[in-house]
Amino acid sequence: MAFGIKRQEIKEWKRKIDEGEIAFLTHYWLDDRFPGSKTVTKVGCHDLEKLAEWGRKYGLKKEWIHHRRDGYSHFDLIGERQKEILHKEGLLHHIW
Repeated sequence: MAFGIKRQEIKEWKRKIDEGEIAFLTHYWLDDRFPGSKTVTKVGCHDLEKLAEWGRKYGLKKEWIHHRRDGYSHFDLIGERQKEILHKEGLLHHIW
């Protein structure tokens, strides 16, 4: 279940994706499959090869991209890996 996100944040994330940027969207999220995780970060880009290359530098596999028909395909970052990647991207302060 996703919550704690504003419509404007989603619009901005989609705008960046549409413009070919690597875009980050972090929101609160609860899922029984991931106890202890309270947030998820969606990292998307319209250019899937660019997104896959971005992911490779963090050990993420191209197969892990959540492909969406609406054009907003993305990686889902959760838990410690999420914190590690956001720290390296200089974005950790946005959620913790």
